[in-house]
Amino acid sequence: MNVLTIESPAKINLFLKVVGKRGDGYHELITLLCRITLFDRVILSFDTPFFSVRCSHPAVPQNEANIAYKAARLFQEVYPRLSGVEITIEKEIPVAAGLGGGSSNAASVLMGLNSHFGSPLTGSELLGIARKIGADVPFFIFKKPVIATGIGDQFQYLPYLFPYRVVVVCPDFEVPTALVYKKLKLGLTKCEKNFNLESLKKSKLSLDKLLHNDLEKVTIECYPEIAIIKEKLVDLGANGTLMSGSGPSVFGLFRSDESAKRAYRSLIDDGRWRSFLTQLILK
Repeated sequence: MNVLTIESPAKINLFLKVVGKRGDGYHELITLLCRITLFDRVILSFDTPFFSVRCSHPAVPQNEANIAYKAARLFQEVYPRLSGVEITIEKEIPVAAGLGGGSSNAASVLMGLNSHFGSPLTGSELLGIARKIGADVPFFIFKKPVIATGIGDQFQYLPYLFPYRVVVVCPDFEVPTALVYKKLKLGLTKCEKNFNLESLKKSKLSLDKLLHNDLEKVTIECYPEIAIIKEKLVDLGANGTLMSGSGPSVFGLFRSDESAKRAYRSLIDDGRWRSFLTQLILK
């Protein structure tokens, strides 16, 4: 069978500042994005003349509403030799959790299709398609830690980041991104962190001192359990904690393997939330 399997990683936002709202409804951001070692599996099967998508998670659309399906169709518009593909998504990344799973899946489809056909599209062409799909999709095509601006699709590569171990904690509820942005009052968010793009690019800045997310306070007002998770991670020795994206996932940064493993084991024993032991992907 003509099959390609791709690991599709999650992401975390280590810094997120909302700087404005555009006329098309998208918000202008400054955010620091990095992939982590938490993966879905995306399986592309080419022995079919049709386009289809299926997923192990019942909440994920299994039709043209799925952006992984949209990615395949947009690839076909540029490269008509693609006559059909069956997309299977095996979910491990929590859904609607601020970890970018859907965007990562779409990017994985684009990169997988391009690889299967011998890379007929350049990286710039893939980024162009990705920008038509959603704000986080280009980041997963870029595949490096970045400072992202615009709607999150303009990148400055960060070559130096400390290789933190990351414990991700996800409560058992979903947070609608649109609701969080609707409740956000632009101009009233306060960020006291010193976020200088050039200094970040040139130095191994301690990210645990930089962590900030404009959306965190708004989301905690609606879902106070997020604050409880943050406190738990601090109690377990995290050097810094933050909600990722619009939540509800929260992560803790740890400077050593052992401290991260201890925290993870404690969270598993606690049993209240899904927890994942991961690390930053820096290459």
